[in-house]
Amino acid sequence: MSAETVSLGNPAESYNEQALIRRIRDGEHEAFYQLIQPYERRVYATTFAILRNEADAEDAAQEAILKAFKNLRQFRAEARFSTWLIQIAVNEARMRLRKQRAVVMEPIEQKPDDEGNYTPREFADWREIPLAALERKEVRQKLTEALASLGQIYREVFVLRDVQHLSIAETAKALEISTAAVKTRLLRARLMLRDLLAPGLGLP
Repeated sequence: MSAETVSLGNPAESYNEQALIRRIRDGEHEAFYQLIQPYERRVYATTFAILRNEADAEDAAQEAILKAFKNLRQFRAEARFSTWLIQIAVNEARMRLRKQRAVVMEPIEQKPDDEGNYTPREFADWREIPLAALERKEVRQKLTEALASLGQIYREVFVLRDVQHLSIAETAKALEISTAAVKTRLLRARLMLRDLLAPGLGLP
């Protein structure tokens, strides 16, 4: 699905979500599961990308969904509900990660510094990795492992943009960074992943 398609969304789906939100706000709380169900996997994928631990990610995802329910009246329709929900998930996972790292030094490559330099083996487009290769199970596993080796700021952007297909603007809003930062981090994430995966894919 293209970024443009995701960005525009489905008008009927949007209308249905707005109707569900009104019903929940009016006291029909059991409708919340219907509202949240299409996004549960997205929420978990987001928290896992940050925490890299299944149990912690599951706890963070559940807490994010609970917070979304408790704060649903604060949701404003200027943004998509899914973007607002993912932003809650990102904040919840980051908060838990900060607690875990309170007395732990981060590796240099994970410093949240957009000005840091990364020199790829070659300035190549991420799309040069063959789609057929990415569809193989063993390659998907290697991609998961490679993604886990990236710094947090790069994992976040890559998962939201290239895995969950949020638009640049939606990714920026969810992570509370500028669109320029999204583009910079995404490029670096793609190049680093390509360099990590290229040897096993027979790429130059």
